[in-house]
Amino acid sequence: MIDLKALLGQGNPPLVGIDISTSSVRLVELAQGAKGEIRLERYAAEPLPRNAVTDGNIENLEQVVEAVRRVWKKSGTRAKHVALGMPPASVITKKIILPAGLQEDQLEVQVESEASQYIPFALDEVSLDFDVIGPAANSADDIEVMLAASRREKVEDRVAIAEASGLKATVMDIESYAARAALDRVTAQLPEAGAGQVIALFQIGAQVTHISVMLDGVTVYEREQPFGGNTLTQDIVRSYGLSFDEAEARKKTGDLPDNYQAELLTPFLESAALEVTRAIQFFYTSTPYTRVDQLFLAGGCALIPGLLELVASRTRISSAVISPFKGMQIGPSVRESQLRLDAPAYLVACGLALRRFG
Repeated sequence: MIDLKALLGQGNPPLVGIDISTSSVRLVELAQGAKGEIRLERYAAEPLPRNAVTDGNIENLEQVVEAVRRVWKKSGTRAKHVALGMPPASVITKKIILPAGLQEDQLEVQVESEASQYIPFALDEVSLDFDVIGPAANSADDIEVMLAASRREKVEDRVAIAEASGLKATVMDIESYAARAALDRVTAQLPEAGAGQVIALFQIGAQVTHISVMLDGVTVYEREQPFGGNTLTQDIVRSYGLSFDEAEARKKTGDLPDNYQAELLTPFLESAALEVTRAIQFFYTSTPYTRVDQLFLAGGCALIPGLLELVASRTRISSAVISPFKGMQIGPSVRESQLRLDAPAYLVACGLALRRFG
């Protein structure tokens, strides 16, 4: 059984969030600012070599360690405690009902007993954790508990990366939960704190788009679609004979031939908008919900010119590119002009860094 307090990062400041994705390593450090507000102290990113991480699996530990070391040095942080994320597909979560009034050791025994019903692996092969959500809805004598389990080697890979980088993994979170923690801060700034609003979040990554729909802070729908920014990069590779890394770099700078926008970028934007529209329709047909009040785009593709406007027109939903740092104080080492361009890609890293505050 994993130490829950360590997992939730209680009493371990300062703490930095490190998001290890398919394409890069991103770091965020937050601190307590004036008047109880949160301050963004620093952030940084380093690209990962292609195939160093595939489908959330660490394929080349040394390359990832090198990227983590570089991003830690580049950021200027001195914090050695880190919060890391696990891909949602690597973690099994399940809400279970247990009797109220159990002691901690009794809870652990009950959780392990229940876990064996839901986990398709031997318990000695998994890292297991749980969190008491609160009283069960339909029984005063029971409590609702969230169970989380992952293959032990997947957790140990990330712990090993931190240790090899001279850091200590204090918190291990699920990436989608970290993103939701960052999103909750943003929705709290909506009119009436977003109460009663159905909010959809599309995180467009390199290979996968992760879709989450929330209502009053509760995730009511979650899904992944195999679509991401690498589709456009591969098109650039094929069309202009560039290496993948060079294509990725030029995609960001826009240093491409005149026909790029018409022949490659516009079709990609159309495909992205179509993916979002289909996902919304699937949400309507597979759940009791018939509306989305606010749509947020996140990830490295979110700021591609024209994507937001196309999504808004196709879905006919109020849409915005999310900044997880909205409403935060900005530290002296952060360039605000650059932050506006970078922020949508830091949703998970920001959510991980927020674990510093409990």
